[in-house]
Amino acid sequence: MTDSHTETPPAFPRWQDLTSRELAALPKESVAVMVLGAIEQHGAHLPLSTDLDIGEGLLTAALEALPAGFPLVQLPPMAVGASDEHLSFPGTLSLSPELAIATLEAHGDAVARAGFRRLVWLNSHGGNKAVMDLAALRLRRRHGLLVVKAHYTRMPLPEGLPEATLPAEELRHGLHGGALETALMRHLAPEKVRLDHLASPISRGQAMADEGQLLGPEGEAAFAWLAEDLHPKGVVGNAGLGTAELGKRLVTHYARRIARVLIETRAMRLERISGGP
Repeated sequence: MTDSHTETPPAFPRWQDLTSRELAALPKESVAVMVLGAIEQHGAHLPLSTDLDIGEGLLTAALEALPAGFPLVQLPPMAVGASDEHLSFPGTLSLSPELAIATLEAHGDAVARAGFRRLVWLNSHGGNKAVMDLAALRLRRRHGLLVVKAHYTRMPLPEGLPEATLPAEELRHGLHGGALETALMRHLAPEKVRLDHLASPISRGQAMADEGQLLGPEGEAAFAWLAEDLHPKGVVGNAGLGTAELGKRLVTHYARRIARVLIETRAMRLERISGGP
């Protein structure tokens, strides 16, 4: 029988599974990666865990695309994010912006104390973007950390994906619970998707764009919005387009790009700008 304490450690260890001594022994060039998700309403067809499930699923797939021996450690995910825009709906959990920033900074402080200098935040919730920007800048100034903010929703679609499969208008306006998130969930956690509740509510943003307005929930002149501002049900987009086949293709594509981000983070030089403080 093998002694559990002498088993080969996992290729990409989880921070919380290590002892303090084992963590200290990891290569200092290791990339620390952390999923930033949310627990919030996603309509009648998707669970509250949607953003967290997607983030963790994409990271798992990305790790499989990394070369053997790549130095990396996985931080515990930040399951609850900044979700003020969804507080009108039951089940949503949210950190205040101030607390979200402090939480991200606290994790970055711990990474720096452990001697690591590269941190990647893999974000799967739009509401986290603003707090990530502020926390990352503070960590760069305080510790000289390289903090990379990766958002799968900002990544391009796979080449050759037919327009009818995921139309540009759907990608632009189906911001919450639409085809993209539904497809990813139908591949990553199909047992959690309530297929009998798929719908296609039209976003107020789409209606404004159809009228030729510059204002919208996203874009060059964006207004701050609550989920109910886009649609009374709090979700928008054509969930029926979100097939499991599309989800599989998207996960494979996003995983490869995330793996590339991790590799480039490892390779990036960390010197401060010449002449800076």
